[in-house]
Amino acid sequence: MTKIFKPTKEELLAAEGKGVRDVIAPGLRVLFCGINPGLYTAAVGHHFARPGNRFWPALHRSGFTPRQLSPFEERELLAYGYGITNVVGRATAAAAELGPEEFARGGRLLRAKVRRYAPRFLAVLGVGAYRAAFARPKAKTGRQEEKLGTSTVWVLPNPSGLNANYSPEDLARLFRELREAVEAESRL
Repeated sequence: MTKIFKPTKEELLAAEGKGVRDVIAPGLRVLFCGINPGLYTAAVGHHFARPGNRFWPALHRSGFTPRQLSPFEERELLAYGYGITNVVGRATAAAAELGPEEFARGGRLLRAKVRRYAPRFLAVLGVGAYRAAFARPKAKTGRQEEKLGTSTVWVLPNPSGLNANYSPEDLARLFRELREAVEAESRL
């Protein structure tokens, strides 16, 4: 069993600017891409780790995983054909601290990562982050017209508990739409 680590206030402050190691491998079914690590996530070293983040519940409720994984079990995603990365690697207290140049640079780095690892789908978790990183100001959630190499691009809402625009049910439904698209393309 993985020991769960809860950071202190000092450890949270010390996490500013740090990153989190990607959960990635060649040929994934889906590479989920967060905006950037929050301080809690960077302090514990696991993606979407802040209590209240709805990524792990949405992943399970949509059928991507047979049970709800903890952030400390993130490497288990690889066995299902999924991975996690971020548009911007630098941890901040809020994504609003990121500037346009960081998003543009993050978009370039993400394009290179997608070319290298060739996931079937890239799922960017944050409409605003996708718009900023890929210069697509009118993008909406769902399948995007653009592909990155052979990878289909899909945009989902940011699962942060601070994103009150989407209920847990809405997130699960939108994640399920992606899962169904991934399964449909796998049958082709």
